[in-house]
Amino acid sequence: MNDSVYVGNAGEDAPLDRGWLLGHFKDAADPRHSEAVEIKWGVHPRGDERAQWVRGEERTALLVLISGRFRVELPHRSVLLAQQGDYVVWGHGVNHSWFAEEESVVLTVRWPSVPGYAVGAR
Repeated sequence: MNDSVYVGNAGEDAPLDRGWLLGHFKDAADPRHSEAVEIKWGVHPRGDERAQWVRGEERTALLVLISGRFRVELPHRSVLLAQQGDYVVWGHGVNHSWFAEEESVVLTVRWPSVPGYAVGAR
């Protein structure tokens, strides 16, 4: 491996950093470090939910359902992702939360990668 290549497995790497595979929070020498984008492989047991709403959102996000049934809560709207490949995109200023109706795997891409949104351990 050279310094600009990283090969891994999302299922194995994701638990090491709360699901996040790429973003500002990775060491600057790691090829997975990025201030432009964040990528998360989220594995959620049935009933899992975000501890609190994200408020004052500064990023745009894309969330894609890989498997399961996953609900994204947005102001004045609840979006159910029920079929593999269903996705939702929300932009700057849109508060959000989520709930896993069934055991679910989701891929989240958000940009830019900025600190300040982590919720403490559940």
